[in-house]
Order: sequence, then structure tokens, then C-alpha cells
Amino acid sequence: MFVFALLLAAAQSPTAPPQEGETVTVRAPLPAAPQTPATLVAEPVAMMIATFDSNGDAMVDRAELEEGVRRSFEAIDTAKTGTLRYLAFSDWAKRFLGDQHALPSPYEVDRNDDDAVSLDELEDHFSRLFARYDRDGDHLVSRAELLTYRTMPVDAQGPTAGRRPPGKKDGKGEKGEKPRDSERRGPPPADRDDLTERAR
Repeated sequence: MFVFALLLAAAQSPTAPPQEGETVTVRAPLPAAPQTPATLVAEPVAMMIATFDSNGDAMVDRAELEEGVRRSFEAIDTAKTGTLRYLAFSDWAKRFLGDQHALPSPYEVDRNDDDAVSLDELEDHFSRLFARYDRDGDHLVSRAELLTYRTMPVDAQGPTAGRRPPGKKDGKGEKGEKPRDSERRGPPPADRDDLTERAR
């Protein structure tokens, strides 16, 4: 019985060679297509705050916020110095915000300008961010409150504001460059020697 089950499984296996007369369809991966630009986005710091939801209720309270900030700080402050110098802060930002240049910057968080960020300074900054996101004042931050509406028109190539439609010309080349000599209309400008000769 066991041998029969093994033979049946082998017969149904997708790796089994095709039988004569059976059609085999080979599917290639679909080409990549640009995603429709989002009108709702989340700032890096908002995504980080969302990860502090420890009880899974899709809300973040101040206790969860403080615990999450403390854990992130301690993950980078492995030497237990109590501060993150600016290079260590960029490591913190890269790990928890996704990019070392993401906001908040260390200059913004370092309130006493000692070229280092303490846990108190980081918690204080996140407390102010929490108050900004808590739009309804219920001392909880929901996923909806962590979203930002994008008002600038964008497409797959980025912001469209100020971009000229394709095919339009305004006498300038790419990126506002001046037209090349071959693109100028009219005769080329006279040489200085020619102008001096004509003045005589």
C-alpha cells in the first residue's frame, strides 16, 4: 500500500516528464511595469512608529512608543555609552528608518548641541512626533494617522510639477541648457575681425 502511494505521488509530480502528445506550456516572467503612484504615503519615521505596536491592535500608545525607541537605541548603543555620536546615529537611521539620511536628522534631535544624541533626546523627539501624528488627541496613533496625503502630482518618473509635456520646445535643450550652435536660427554671429574690418 505504501509503495502504491509513492508511485501515485510520483505520477502526479510536476517534475514528471510529459507524455507523448501532451501539450507543454512554458511561461516567461511578465515584464516589469511601473506601479501607479501612491497618493497615500508613510514617512520613514511613521513606519518605524507603526512597528512599535507590540499587542497587535494596530494602534501605538505612548508606552509602546517609549519601549520601541529604547529598544532601537540600545540595539545601536552596544557599548552602553548612553549616547549615539552622529555616525552611530546614521547607523540607527539606516537600520530603523531605512536610510541614513532619513528624517529626523541628528542635528534636529541633538537639543544640547553636544554632537551626540542621548536616549532622553531621542525619546523627547519621538514624543513630539507622536503628538503631531495623534490628530484626534486620543493618546493613540492609528495607521490612518500615520499616513500622509501626497498632494504633489507624480507619475512613474517622479513629480510632474514644472515638467514640460513631451514634444514642447521653448528654445532650450535638455534641463534648461542653452541651444547649441547647430540649433540656433539665423546666420552665425560674425567674427570680431570681420566686425573690425567693416568698421574701417
